[in-house]
Amino acid sequence: MVFGQLTYRESIRDIFNCLNAHQSKVYHLGLKDLVNATTLSRANETRDWRIWADFAAHLISVARPLYLKDNDFTLELDNAVYALDASTIDLCLDVFKWAKFRKKKGAVKLHTLLDLRGNIPVFIDITDGKVADVNVLDKIAFEVGAFYIMDKGYYDFARLFEINSSSAFFVIRAKSNLQFKRIYSHPIDKTTGLKCDQTIEFTGTKSIKDYPEKIRRIKYFDSEKSKTYIFLTNNFQIDALTITKLYKNRWQIELFFKWIKQHLKIKKFWGQTENAVKTQIWIAVCTYLLVAILKKQLKTERSLYNILQILSVSAFDKTPINQLLMSSHLHSNENATHKQLRMFDL
Repeated sequence: MVFGQLTYRESIRDIFNCLNAHQSKVYHLGLKDLVNATTLSRANETRDWRIWADFAAHLISVARPLYLKDNDFTLELDNAVYALDASTIDLCLDVFKWAKFRKKKGAVKLHTLLDLRGNIPVFIDITDGKVADVNVLDKIAFEVGAFYIMDKGYYDFARLFEINSSSAFFVIRAKSNLQFKRIYSHPIDKTTGLKCDQTIEFTGTKSIKDYPEKIRRIKYFDSEKSKTYIFLTNNFQIDALTITKLYKNRWQIELFFKWIKQHLKIKKFWGQTENAVKTQIWIAVCTYLLVAILKKQLKTERSLYNILQILSVSAFDKTPINQLLMSSHLHSNENATHKQLRMFDL
């Protein structure tokens, strides 16, 4: 398979050359000599990060069709379902002076829109740590009929109304100080944990101006966590319990962030500029997508971590990748790691 001028193996080789390091020097896989980390840092600082962002966009277009009918997504919905969230990556402000977050702390944010049918990222934006999560809603082109699942960080009625005006749907946690009046209540089965399913209108001066239409309010008690949740959505067609299950699926994006940080080494950066940091993060995303594509196209039962482990020590091996994955006797310690994404569980 060829992506532009890059083959799978060439892409993986270059990625692992960037991701693997040992103290102040970097190993080029398959080579005896070591390369100074400063050489890699200089390359990261001068080569435009958008090359990797464009490559990731192409990989997304390849990966998404492979997971459209993924069996891990159990809800019986024809709609596309996306989870939106952001993860903060801490940086030393004395070194990364451009990445201002707090008075004595630096950080960047990885804003991600994750397709829950396969856990493939479809939109990524990297900003400094000060940018509020909700601002990324201004950069997303909302898909007609799709669901966007969000937490309280995206609680902005004007922006939510933009989603509604785009003929898309949202599910979001409500805040405790919500001002509203009930128009009418829908019947529910309280044995499922549902407490109420209401059609409401906002009564607050600003909220009714920003969101002038009716909205749906669902209250649910999770007996496993002994916690009550209140959701707001602009969808009045699907049943209330499905709304709660949609929000529960949002946690897949938390696992995505954990997996990226844990296995793709983006806590240590080679290069101090914004370009260098963005380059390394996009390389990590490209690695994730490449291995996800390999898993599906080669129809292997190996987990993502196991595939990554095999490729990391054989990037210069001339054995075809499918044979590597079939014959490799490498033992994975993934059972000792944090929970994997469902798509990649054995």
